[in-house]
Amino acid sequence: MANIVTSFCCVVLAAVVVVYAQRRSQQGARIQYEKIGSEVTLRCGPLNNDASVTWKVNGTDVKARRREEGPRLILMNVDMSSNGLYTCFQNPDGQRRDQINLRVGLPPKEPLVTCRSNTYPKGFYCTWDLQHPPNIPTDYEVDVQHNQKPLEVHRDENHKNRCHVKFPEMFSSFPYRVNVTAVNALGRASTAVSFEESSIVKPDPPEKVVAKPVANNARRLEVTWSSPSSWPDVENFPLKYFLRYRPLIRDQWQHVELSDSTSHIITDAYAGKEYIIQLAAKDMETGTWSDWSVAVHATPWMEEPKPITSTTESDIIQETTPGPPSAAPRAGEPIAACSTLLWSTHLLLACVLLSIM
Repeated sequence: MANIVTSFCCVVLAAVVVVYAQRRSQQGARIQYEKIGSEVTLRCGPLNNDASVTWKVNGTDVKARRREEGPRLILMNVDMSSNGLYTCFQNPDGQRRDQINLRVGLPPKEPLVTCRSNTYPKGFYCTWDLQHPPNIPTDYEVDVQHNQKPLEVHRDENHKNRCHVKFPEMFSSFPYRVNVTAVNALGRASTAVSFEESSIVKPDPPEKVVAKPVANNARRLEVTWSSPSSWPDVENFPLKYFLRYRPLIRDQWQHVELSDSTSHIITDAYAGKEYIIQLAAKDMETGTWSDWSVAVHATPWMEEPKPITSTTESDIIQETTPGPPSAAPRAGEPIAACSTLLWSTHLLLACVLLSIM
């Protein structure tokens, strides 16, 4: 058992040493960025053109399409599989002379830029993205102007492709202009967007949406919610709401637009049917509707079914068992009135005599 544990520890230690050595080697290597599909030349340091060298990639022989010219390794039509740590050794002594960390990628395309204010009138944010990832490190330069004056831009600490800008003034009629430039070792590309303040105001969806049945009413549902917590001043910049609901058995929505209230009672629900309910929010004066809130489900109140009583065999026996003698029926009553007294011989005779008279 001890030998197995020792062997396992040795294997793990060896793997750690290899990884550490590779990282140390990469740290000392120079990085070379090249475009996908291009012909790439790697040069083994300052060696003369007639020097003879041997190339390795990640410690193994180079198998990609290539040709070698003295201290130069020329790779043909590189792609992502060409990435790696290339090392050259001078012949015949095998001395390592250079290391190159090859990174293959693309120059950036124009980024897609969108801006939105979910904290109106406090400020707005912009995000950007590249439709085709360049596969190599890419940075972004952001410039925001209002009325031909630059505004301070705060880069988001948690989102690399986002920035925040404060509104310099409220209800401005001057447009904003945002320019985002993507930059990497292979090139740069820019996108500029212009917009007015009112066109980017869009709250977050309402929060804490709750729907529940109304007691003793089979067609009502009570819906309550809260304004989005990101909206900074709901008192001075109130929101209106848009409620939609439908039974799960149907595809068509019913809609209700509401003022700044945060509750509503649905009065036309189908009894016993489960409903799906969502809300959107919008500034009273400007902007566009938010996205829909997370859907909630509710079913109108239903009356509890009344218990059903069943007749048992013991009940039948008790009903047919004779009790104490009753008063004799009056003349003129049908013979059937005496059928319940057939268990008494004397009463049966009295009934027969009465029917003859």
